[in-house]
Amino acid sequence: MELQGKKVLVIGAGISGFAAAKVAKKFGADVILSDAKNESEFKGIGNREQGLEVRERGTVLLTPNSSLLTNPFNELRERGINLTFGKQEESLLNGIDMVIVSPAVPLRIPILQAALNKKIPVISEVELAFNLAKSPICAVTGTNGKTTTVTLLGLLLESQFEKVGVGGNIGIALSEVALDVGEGGYIAAEISSYQMEATNNFKPHISAVLNVTPDHLKRHGTMEVYQAMKEKMFAQETAEDFLVLNYDDEKVRGMKDRAGCKVLYFSRKKILDEGAFLRDGRLIIKLNGKTCELCTVDELGIKGGHNVENALAAALSAFLAGVTAENICKVLKSFQGVEHRIEFVREIDGVKYYNDSKATNTDSAIKALETFAGHIVLIAGGDDKLTDLTDFLTLVNQRVDSLILVGDAAARFKADAIKNGFDAAKIFDAGYSMEKAIDIAKNISAPPQVVLLSPACASFDMYDNFEERGKDFKRIVNAL
Repeated sequence: MELQGKKVLVIGAGISGFAAAKVAKKFGADVILSDAKNESEFKGIGNREQGLEVRERGTVLLTPNSSLLTNPFNELRERGINLTFGKQEESLLNGIDMVIVSPAVPLRIPILQAALNKKIPVISEVELAFNLAKSPICAVTGTNGKTTTVTLLGLLLESQFEKVGVGGNIGIALSEVALDVGEGGYIAAEISSYQMEATNNFKPHISAVLNVTPDHLKRHGTMEVYQAMKEKMFAQETAEDFLVLNYDDEKVRGMKDRAGCKVLYFSRKKILDEGAFLRDGRLIIKLNGKTCELCTVDELGIKGGHNVENALAAALSAFLAGVTAENICKVLKSFQGVEHRIEFVREIDGVKYYNDSKATNTDSAIKALETFAGHIVLIAGGDDKLTDLTDFLTLVNQRVDSLILVGDAAARFKADAIKNGFDAAKIFDAGYSMEKAIDIAKNISAPPQVVLLSPACASFDMYDNFEERGKDFKRIVNAL
């Protein structure tokens, strides 16, 4: 991709927008970063701005760096990047050669539609990353399990390659990771449906689709559009590339019909002729007539049926990238999971507290509920995605002793829970206070119960993101 001397407009001042602006400027572009918010409306971005950390064996990660400027916009100005805030007039497009859009910004907004009408190329930050990457990309998408799988995949790749980068929807800009890894390494990318909306030529060498269940319908409108965005991740792959699909998910299994690359399945429920599967409680990879036995389910560092699927997907993807079965086995045994996903926080008076703030939809919350045998005091609710609650509440009836609700979704969740037979006397309203929710949980819980934050909702009614929600939960629990 030639950026030298080009005039580039970046839309959206999030992590991806910041990275795209800096990367384009580094390669000689004249860059404008525009956001519809006023500069005064931004809070905390400086604390989320990224700094570099290079781990042992060259793994490149981006982690918060507290030494960075409180106002990161000042840093962009110092680099010569022009900033505009507020209403985005069509005149912003005058002389623009390319528009790079942050994933949080939908293509339907007027400034992007105007760019498309003017035949100005509009690309996503992950497509910019692909065009700049000199190492192959192994990409992961799905409604749930992406972060766990891509984090595990990064560690698996690290066991074999000197330089490995992990980025994308995981909160680390993929374009910066691609540049940091350079040549001779591997890149593990978490990919969301939002990131694919403005992507046309993204082409990972290996891609994996974990599952597809209703989510982000406010953005995409229908399940068909949502699934189509997921499928764009592998749409450009050719015969020398690989697509790893979940055989147990009917929607995902059928994606093989629209793939132009080599397709392999993983399954928790069926012994496959080829791919990754369970046999007698052991993870197996079978490929090209060769069978590799990995660890047992009991030896996995991450627990739960959903995590068996995540481990199978990551292991098969890593094996296709060239990681040995021996190295895969070691990492599968040692990996303990990611922050905010069924994360043990503390035990108080015999009651264990778990942070599952990353459960931003009902399907993810269902997987958390399935991890425990029952006796759950559940804290749920938040920014309501308006998805159907039937399956979620069916499991709540079976495994939850008390339901504590917070945020915008509380009223709908309560009404539907009662409609589905849950005892109204065991439903508590904590309003918009996590402290009140935890105080209620502490007062009503006793062994063998567990207290689980698994909201089944986004966080934006109370927090900037699910990470902030999870950290607040842990802060309050640890202060008890």
